[in-house]
Amino acid sequence: MKATGIVRKIDELGRIVVPKEMRTQLGISCDDPVEFFVEGENIIIRKYAPYCFFCGRDEQIVEFKDKRICKICIDEIKSGVSV
Repeated sequence: MKATGIVRKIDELGRIVVPKEMRTQLGISCDDPVEFFVEGENIIIRKYAPYCFFCGRDEQIVEFKDKRICKICIDEIKSGVSV
């Protein structure tokens, strides 16, 4: 994790402002969805993108029983063979 030296306070409603420079650098625009993760004592925020539950690909994703799965993994599951 890379330190930026930027510090923000959380307001009374639990909000923070992500600096414009960071949003621009990461391609995050107004109204873009973001995801939150917890890793140890760290909160990680990243631009939301649907990733495959099994392999992490972000292309040709479908949802099945609340899991995101790519077409390649679906085909592998259907054939019963893992590549």
